[in-house]
Amino acid sequence: MQIAQIIISIPLLFVLFFGIGFVLNMILKTTWLPLLVFLGVVIYIGMGLTQIFTVINAIFFFSGLAGAIGGVWTIKILREKGYRMF
Repeated sequence: MQIAQIIISIPLLFVLFFGIGFVLNMILKTTWLPLLVFLGVVIYIGMGLTQIFTVINAIFFFSGLAGAIGGVWTIKILREKGYRMF
């Protein structure tokens, strides 16, 4: 994998999981569900992998996890400040 692909993939995964988590929080009104869904998907996919877990895979996992946590945190702060989502 080239370094340019890694550099582009990290913010892309962050934004992807941030957006998915944010939308799920607005629609379902459950704060921690997107994080649990993310971890469930990672465990499900991780069990099916036969290759060795590499540092690149860990970087991708943590960038997606940071996005999911960021979405949860953002919705939580917005709700505390009085904004209503749907």
